[in-house]
Amino acid sequence: MLVEQDLSLIRNIGIAAHIDAGKTTTTERVLFYTGRVRRIGEVDEGTATMDWMVQEQERGITITSAATYCNWLNHSINIIDTPGHVDFTVEVERSLRVLDGMIAIFCAVAGVQPQTETVWRQADRYRIPRIAFVNKMDRIGASFSNVVEGMRERLGARPVPVQAPVAEGEDFCSFIDLVTMELVTYDDELGLVGRREEIPLNLMDVAIRHRNILEENLAEVDDMVAEKFLSEESMSADMLREAIRRGTLSNSLIPVLCGSALRNKGIQPLLDAVIHYLPSPLDVPSVQGVDPDTNETYSRHASAEEPLAALAFKITNDPYMGHLIYLRVYSGVMRKGTYVYNVNKRVKERVSRIVRMHANRREDLEELAAGDLGAVLGFKQTTTGDTLCDEDEPIVLEKIVFPEAVISEAVEPKFQADRQKLAESLKKLSDEDPTLKVVQNEETGQLIISGMGELHLEIILDRLRREYGVQANAGNPQVAYRETVTAAVRSEGKYIRQSGGRGQYGHVWLEVSPLEPGGGFCFENKIVGGTIPREFISSIEEGVREAMERGVLAGYPLIDIKAVLMDGSYHEVDSSEIAFKIAASQALRNAVQRGNPIIKEPIMKLEVITPEQYLGDVIADINARRGKVMSMEPTYGNASSVRALAPLAELFGYATDLRSKTQGRATYTMEFSGYEPVPVSIKNLILGKIA
Repeated sequence: MLVEQDLSLIRNIGIAAHIDAGKTTTTERVLFYTGRVRRIGEVDEGTATMDWMVQEQERGITITSAATYCNWLNHSINIIDTPGHVDFTVEVERSLRVLDGMIAIFCAVAGVQPQTETVWRQADRYRIPRIAFVNKMDRIGASFSNVVEGMRERLGARPVPVQAPVAEGEDFCSFIDLVTMELVTYDDELGLVGRREEIPLNLMDVAIRHRNILEENLAEVDDMVAEKFLSEESMSADMLREAIRRGTLSNSLIPVLCGSALRNKGIQPLLDAVIHYLPSPLDVPSVQGVDPDTNETYSRHASAEEPLAALAFKITNDPYMGHLIYLRVYSGVMRKGTYVYNVNKRVKERVSRIVRMHANRREDLEELAAGDLGAVLGFKQTTTGDTLCDEDEPIVLEKIVFPEAVISEAVEPKFQADRQKLAESLKKLSDEDPTLKVVQNEETGQLIISGMGELHLEIILDRLRREYGVQANAGNPQVAYRETVTAAVRSEGKYIRQSGGRGQYGHVWLEVSPLEPGGGFCFENKIVGGTIPREFISSIEEGVREAMERGVLAGYPLIDIKAVLMDGSYHEVDSSEIAFKIAASQALRNAVQRGNPIIKEPIMKLEVITPEQYLGDVIADINARRGKVMSMEPTYGNASSVRALAPLAELFGYATDLRSKTQGRATYTMEFSGYEPVPVSIKNLILGKIA
């Protein structure tokens, strides 16, 4: 069992970046140099350890976050390699929720890319300390200084280089360690040894200039360094490391390193930086949670002596063993063969087997203690975001927030005999992936799947075929439209039924008004004097929520609405929860019908990187898709970045069109931005289809 002092020797880190920045390639080198694997796998060859899914090997991209572990400098490092494609951003979100630190990888040529910004914002939300690794320094057009400047301008970060490359591009093979003031050179192809030597005289001026910049940056955020810097005293490597660590842990600076993962250069110093600068479980704030009964806030310290508190952050389906639940243990100890309490579901779960993951391979453990990441087999009802704890010391940890699905498809089995199997398989996949929504349309009988993008749904259909043996057909993607009101309306809902015996009576007055975009739903109770008993208020809110699932124009869910319970009446005998629920539902629908309802469509943030000669064609195409170009700026080489907002309905098939217009040279990323009202012509088209 882990004891208190051992926690300082643990690092729980994630590797995150834009697609194709080199996350998985870097992870492969980390595993090789730490002795975790005996040969280096390559993403392009489909042999990478962490890209174990068939779909990942075929496409050369990471689709699902994969966990592994290794040892370096007597420290234990738990690593989660995350996807870079925006369709799988949920994997980054739930990984960052349980990690203590992060390596953000940047392409030395492309700099700060769109998905890098998304990942950075996710890390900001959880206040994750991070270090930056500028990868692909051997590529033509690589610029370490441009990446650092991009971090400062586009991410609002304070990047502080702790290394300075001697050369960039094809000549990259060495860099100056600004902390130890040594030249580090990689001579052998495998990069097993970084030869450290004194800095040559011809590089000394450059080294001193960069060292002064490092000390100046540290002096601005650290009083101890400031005192030495102002008095012009020399600073030891240990003193600088401690100051960099303090600044990293407080998120006041980002240490920046450089290298080339594919050419095996700079990985060992990156591992050193993980140990020196990123936090242990003892360095991060104690996890906060609430008592499920009293809502009183509690803390759980990173200690094996505290009551158990663990968060389930990921689920996969094992074909032989059932659900595999990935956990982060924040306090206490979880032992094999014991029972733990799922406070969200209010059930006990038996810990049948505990494993430590290495991609898709497992190593059996007897226990998981505070500060550890691992997985458990045997749980029946636990889902992503659930808290596991001691039944006598219940606590609910903050849940993981998942982005909303923006694209839908109707699916049906090729063979009628597979209909039940299709539904069961989709249920298992949606348990794994909280951004996959599966709904049976009551009116049409269609099975609708919704996800984060075309690639996301394409992967789901591929997994249905390969893993579950279900052949399915998919209809054209349908946009997840929403409805809302534009005017405040007061409306009455009354439900009265009398059939001889006890009847039903519910009567409410609601005031329904629009909220700001992104406001979601707000329910407020203004009942005074007991005109409606308190025990019926929750039923009224439930009735309103259920009514919001179907709008009045085209049946799309309602958003950005505030419902205020103003008045009503009840019957001492006939009033019931179901009666008030129905009355509230009627009141809301009546209000929406008279509140000038509109249809809203999902708007996507689009960023296109294109060579300048195709810039005009790209902008014209965006305008033709009802898009709005927000900005244009040069990036690297002769390429330009076009940022725009465009309706999702106009972006289906955009990847194919963009490739044909730019001879395959442009790339794009898109992510959900928000909802905006549809033009009248589109509204009429939607309503015409419904009719």
